[in-house]
Amino acid sequence: MAEFSRTWWGQRFISALEKLTDSGRLSRGRSYARNGKVKSFEIKDGLVTAKVKGSVNPYFGVYKEPLYSTTIAFTSISAANWAAAIAYVASKASLISRLMLNEMPNTIEDAFAKLDLHLLPHSKADFKTSCSCPDWGNPCKHIAGVYYLVAAELDQDPFLLFELKGLSREALQKELVKSPLGQALCAELADVNNIPTPDDSYYTTPMLQPAEGIAELRDFWLGAKRLPQTIEEPPTASVPAILVKKQGDFPAFWKRENSFLEVMEEFYMRVRTKNIPIL
Repeated sequence: MAEFSRTWWGQRFISALEKLTDSGRLSRGRSYARNGKVKSFEIKDGLVTAKVKGSVNPYFGVYKEPLYSTTIAFTSISAANWAAAIAYVASKASLISRLMLNEMPNTIEDAFAKLDLHLLPHSKADFKTSCSCPDWGNPCKHIAGVYYLVAAELDQDPFLLFELKGLSREALQKELVKSPLGQALCAELADVNNIPTPDDSYYTTPMLQPAEGIAELRDFWLGAKRLPQTIEEPPTASVPAILVKKQGDFPAFWKRENSFLEVMEEFYMRVRTKNIPIL
């Protein structure tokens, strides 16, 4: 799951599907997504369409490598329920503030659950799938592979959760701004995001200072004040390795799938253990 999803909303999307789908088929789907079997992939108006490369299987009468058409249609939330959900979200400062900053609150699913609604798949009635392959099972491995690509897209844009349920990001933001909290936040953001005034120069203008007269070179190099004979130890940091920990598990420069903090922790442990004789 981690390879296709690194955010909590993408991981919850896959976890929700795992509760509703056979683990063996999902495993084969992961292999299809990982090995580039999905040749085209598109999400538009809540409908996921894809072309997935199949396998040669004489048992099903497939003698050359086929290309199957796969669709996943998510059940939209009705307009009345969307109105109720937006009204509830707009009344909670912790939710509306994050959404208006284009961030996904980690309690958003709990908020929808209070209204008996769900953004993430909750039952098999929440989505319908189809594939042109001859496999009678649903989901087949081709559909399962597309599931993981949807999770990867959610990592890039969590607001696809709303689009898949029938509400675009623009429509959501427009409705949130109409609320009293939304109007107040919008005015505050407008003040914060004022366009900065450009400066004439990137650099500070240097100021000329007259040089002090020096009688002898010895006075220049030695100076009037003697250098300290001892060096004081710096104070112990309250949080060790704070500069490393501030980067988080997946900083922007970190392209690997495993945690940056775990790698650095192992690195420093190796340095300490291998240099004990020197210490």
